[in-house]
Amino acid sequence: MRRWLTLVLGLVGSPAVAEGEGFEALVGHGGPVMGAAVSADGQAALTASFDNALGLWELSTGAVHWLDGHGAAVKAVAFLPDGRAVSGGDDFMLRLWDLGTGDSAELAGHTAQVKAVAVSPDGALIASASWDRTVGLWDAGTGALLARLEGHDGPVNDVVFADGGRALYSASSDGTVRLWDVETRTERRTVLRHGFGTSELLIDEAGGWLAYGATDGGTRVIDLATDAVLADLTLERRPILAMAASPDGGEIAVGDGEGFVMVVRTGDWRILHDYRATTKGPVWALAYTADGARLLMGGIEDSAYLWPVGETGIGPVMTATDRAFLRDPAEMSNGERQFQRKCSICHSLEADGGRKAGPTLHGVFGRRAGALEGYLYSQTLDGSDIVWTEATIDRLFDLGPDHYIPGSKMPMQRIVRPEDRRDLIDWLKKNT
Repeated sequence: MRRWLTLVLGLVGSPAVAEGEGFEALVGHGGPVMGAAVSADGQAALTASFDNALGLWELSTGAVHWLDGHGAAVKAVAFLPDGRAVSGGDDFMLRLWDLGTGDSAELAGHTAQVKAVAVSPDGALIASASWDRTVGLWDAGTGALLARLEGHDGPVNDVVFADGGRALYSASSDGTVRLWDVETRTERRTVLRHGFGTSELLIDEAGGWLAYGATDGGTRVIDLATDAVLADLTLERRPILAMAASPDGGEIAVGDGEGFVMVVRTGDWRILHDYRATTKGPVWALAYTADGARLLMGGIEDSAYLWPVGETGIGPVMTATDRAFLRDPAEMSNGERQFQRKCSICHSLEADGGRKAGPTLHGVFGRRAGALEGYLYSQTLDGSDIVWTEATIDRLFDLGPDHYIPGSKMPMQRIVRPEDRRDLIDWLKKNT
C-alpha cells in the first residue's frame, strides 16, 4: 500500500483537506459523492462522484489524485488487496484501476447502471449489482466477465460475498435478498421477501448475521443460519441508501434518504447514536476508517466528510455546498430556475469549470460542441459540426439530448414549453 501511495502522491498538488471541530472535509469533487471506501491499512480512501470521477485520498494529509475514465456518474467503489480498485457507474461499466499509475481497464457486460461492487475475501473475484436485473461475476485478475447471474425481477442494488467467496448475497428492487452459489453460478435460494425494494446489505459471518436496508426505511438483521430476525432497527426514514460495518464488527452505521445516520452496537443491537448528518439531501455513502474511530460519509455535497464516532456522537452536519437547485423557486427568474433544475448539477458557469460531470458553459455561445480543451467528451461529439447558438440550444432541449445528440453523456431530459427554453437561453446569454 505504501508503495502505490508514494506513486500517487507524486501526481498531486497541495492537500485538499479542510479541518474544523473534530472532523475533516475532503474537498474537490464537482458533484455529489455517491460511494466511498477505505483501504484495509487505513492509509487511503476512495470516493465516487456524480462528476464522473474517483478521488484517491491520502488520509494523513488529504492529498488527492483524480481518477478519470467513467463516462457518467460513478456510484460504487471498492479496494482490491493488491493496490488496485474497482468502480462502477451510470455508464453501465466497471473499471479496474491500477492505483499506482492511475491507469484503468474497462469491464463491459452490463446493460444498465452498476449500483454496487464487491470483492471476494481472497481478491480473486469481483461481483457487481446492476439495474439490468443481473449480478455480474468477474475475474479480478484479467477483468473477464465470468457470468451474469439472472433471477431477480427488478434492478439489483447491492451484493456481498460469503463463505470465503464461494457464495454471494444480492439485494434487489424486487423486494428480495437472494443467495447464489458462486462455483455453480446458480441461485441457492431466496433468503427473504421484504415487500419493498431491498437496497443495502452488510454481512458478518463471524457474528452470524446479515443486515439489510430497504426503500421503505426498513432496517433489519437476520440470523445467517435460520433467517430469523435478530433485530428490527427500522426508524421509518426512507429509503435506506448506505450501510457500513466497523472493522471489528462491533458497530454498523446506516444512512438514509432524509439525511440521518444511525450508529448501532452489534452486541445487543442497541442504537448508540442517531443524528441528522446533512442539512438537505440524502446520505449516499458510508465507510468506517480502519481503526473504527471515524466514518467517511458522502451525500449531496461536493465534499466527503470524515466524522469521529464515539460516546459524544457524530460532528456537525454537512453544509459545505450551497445547492442552488434546492433554493426557493420564487427567489429566481424563470430562466435561472430552468438552469438550476436542468443544468447546474453537471455544468459550471465559471471559466475553469471545476470538476463537474459536464463541460463549463462559460463562453458556450459560438463554441463548437465537443471542442472545449481538457474535457473528456464522448466519441459522439468528437469532430461534431454542431455550434452552440440560440437555435441549437433550443433544439437540444426541444428534442432532448438523447435524440439531438444520440450517444452523448447528457441525460435524457426536455424543456417542453418554448417560453421556458427561451427564458433559459436569455439567462445563459447573460451569465456565460
